[in-house]
Formats: sequence, structure tokens, C-alpha cells
Amino acid sequence: MESNYTTLYNNIHSSWLSFFKDNEEELDNILGSIYLDNVDHTKIYPPKNLIFKVFEMNIKDIKIVLLGQDPYHGSGQANGLSFSVNKGQKIPPSLDNIFKELNNEYPERNYSFRNGDLNRWFVDEKIFLLNTSLTVYEKKPNEYSNLWNDFTNNVIEYIDKNNKECLFLLLGSYAHKKSMYIKNNKYVKGIHPSPLSAHRGFFGSNIFKSVEKELNKEINWQN
Repeated sequence: MESNYTTLYNNIHSSWLSFFKDNEEELDNILGSIYLDNVDHTKIYPPKNLIFKVFEMNIKDIKIVLLGQDPYHGSGQANGLSFSVNKGQKIPPSLDNIFKELNNEYPERNYSFRNGDLNRWFVDEKIFLLNTSLTVYEKKPNEYSNLWNDFTNNVIEYIDKNNKECLFLLLGSYAHKKSMYIKNNKYVKGIHPSPLSAHRGFFGSNIFKSVEKELNKEINWQN
């Protein structure tokens, strides 16, 4: 691949190579806008080597696409996976509410969530933890949401065309709008788990039971 940012794609799975090749010009423009225009040297998260971490998964292995909106914008938090933070970081409120709902739905499973790192979901359960914006300025949430929007819409369409067995989990109105790009796969819509909306229908929704029912398989949600 001929690109100014080729090294950032080194770890993507081979099943994504044609997609990245087809979107190479757009990616160069996006990344150029982010890094070349950063004249005040504001910190950008996640680190460059983790921007495309989610694409290390074989597209054929994806069971669930869990769609987030924006990487966390605090130092040391974002790790390239939606809703996930590095070990040692405080569990963010939205993720904490996800953990609470999982324990409410499955008390018999005795889940114990001691940190916010969701890498095991990614590696073992094949949950594709995609943010619709892949980068963020420090302390400036949604700064790049428009810049990444078309690219991640293309990602959703590409998954929908190339893996017809996975399920999309869309939490919140922003994620719900992405259902228009899902033509072949099932999706489950739910309330966003943020503190502002969790008590308006996320808690007690049995959203994760709905996911397992649609997939007809049990997911181990322990992280």
C-alpha cells in the first residue's frame, strides 16, 4: 500500500487490506488533517499505533459489532477499542453502567468487573469494538466526529457485506442512525448507558439477553 501513513496499517488483518486500499486516499486526507494541522501540538488519543487496533480482527470472525461514538479524551484512557480503557484507569461511567446491567441480567454468572479493559471481549468473544470516530483531541470530545464519519460508515457497510452472521449492537440515538447502513445483518437497538440516559431505559432493558437470543449463543461478558 502506497500511503504517507502505511506504518499505521501494519497490524491490520489481511481480510481488511482491500478495504484499506480502496479507502487509502480518504484515510490519507483524514490523518493529514489530524496530524499535519495540529499546529498547537494538542495531544491526540489513542496513540498512533492503536488507532486501527480494532481492525486486527478477521472480518469473518466478528460475532458482535458494539458501536461507540468517540475515544476517551483523557490521558492514558483510549486504547483503540470502543468503551474500553487501559488497566489502571478508572472505569468510565458508561462502561460501569454496562457492567451493572450485565450483573443485573446475569446474577447467576457471578461476573466481577475489576477494570475497564475490554481486550478479552475483543480477542476471545470476537466483539468488534468500533468507535465511529477513531481519534480525539485531549479534553475535546467529538472534535473529529465529522472527519471520520464517512470512513466508519464505509466500515459498517463493508462488515455488513462480508460477514452476514454477525450482529450489530447500537446503543443510543447516534448509533441508531447507523442502522441505515446495515442491510444484511440483524441489529439490536438500546438506550445509551451514559449517566444521562441509563435510567431512562438502559437499566432493566435486558439488552444483552436480547443480543444472545438473536445470536442464539452465550457470550462470556467477563472482561
